[in-house]
Amino acid sequence: MAVRVLIVDDSAVMRAFIRRIIVLSGMEGAEFLEAGEGGEAISILREHWVDVVLTDINMPAMDGEQFVRRLAADDLLKSVPVVIVSTDGTDSRIRQMCSLGARGYVRKPFMPETLRLELERVLGGAYAG
Repeated sequence: MAVRVLIVDDSAVMRAFIRRIIVLSGMEGAEFLEAGEGGEAISILREHWVDVVLTDINMPAMDGEQFVRRLAADDLLKSVPVVIVSTDGTDSRIRQMCSLGARGYVRKPFMPETLRLELERVLGGAYAG
């Protein structure tokens, strides 16, 4: 089963890096959608179903916190699992983002195995790795 991942980060380089890590971790056949900020990501989610969203926090326009709040308030989108991938990895920030609805958190910089394990945890049986 192919897993569809939405990567939300204002850095195209980071989006490409995350995509590559996911593919190399064994998620063969994964499909990827990308957005540069939260507002763009919401537009994509309204058009395409995804299995998981990986989002940064610090982005222009709609940041990751605003994005997670918007998803949690949307009856159609609130069931989509969100994993935060951010340099902002303080314990208080992690607790805050999880209390808003994020289901996982990966601190940048990260080892490929860290991202793989978090995706396995969040996706469970849907993970093809």
